[in-house]
Amino acid sequence: MNNAHKKPKGAGKSSFELINQNILTDILPVKPGSVVLDLACGKGIYSIFLSDIAGDQGLIYAVDLWKEGLELLEEQIETRNITNIKTLLLDATEQLDIDDYSVDICLMATVLHDFEEIKKAGAVLNQINTILKPGGCLAIVEFKKIEAPPGPPIKIRLSEDDVEKMVTGYGFKKDKTADIGDYNYLMTFRSR
Repeated sequence: MNNAHKKPKGAGKSSFELINQNILTDILPVKPGSVVLDLACGKGIYSIFLSDIAGDQGLIYAVDLWKEGLELLEEQIETRNITNIKTLLLDATEQLDIDDYSVDICLMATVLHDFEEIKKAGAVLNQINTILKPGGCLAIVEFKKIEAPPGPPIKIRLSEDDVEKMVTGYGFKKDKTADIGDYNYLMTFRSR
């Protein structure tokens, strides 16, 4: 885990302020007691949002390799007295220290394109398929493939078709697609 102290590309930015949180809430199957993996969570803005929905009986794994981002999240956890978020300093392209078939939902918010750019998306998707319970939900938020800020350059953005082809190639079944803002879309998949 030699990358643990290096700030990843895009770290510190979040798409959370750009999306319609009501649509996200309506589509994600998070409910009280859910176990959620927020993969490459950054400062954990989505993690905090999801922890409110999962409640005290739920658990949010906030995973990132950006130590400073997790420290910022841990400050928020302490300030807000949040008890259901567990931060994990891990590289998602390597083995994740989470039990197999133990997670209900995995959220990848505007990070799949980064994994694809470094040719590690397949390794990450294989791990997620092992960590998710059978029939669990993989939720992917990505930037629309349009030439406009905010977001990454258009050449590394993933269209909905790109995401569907990539993710279903690892055994996931497409569930839903939704427009969740001017710049972003959400796709959900079910594990095998």
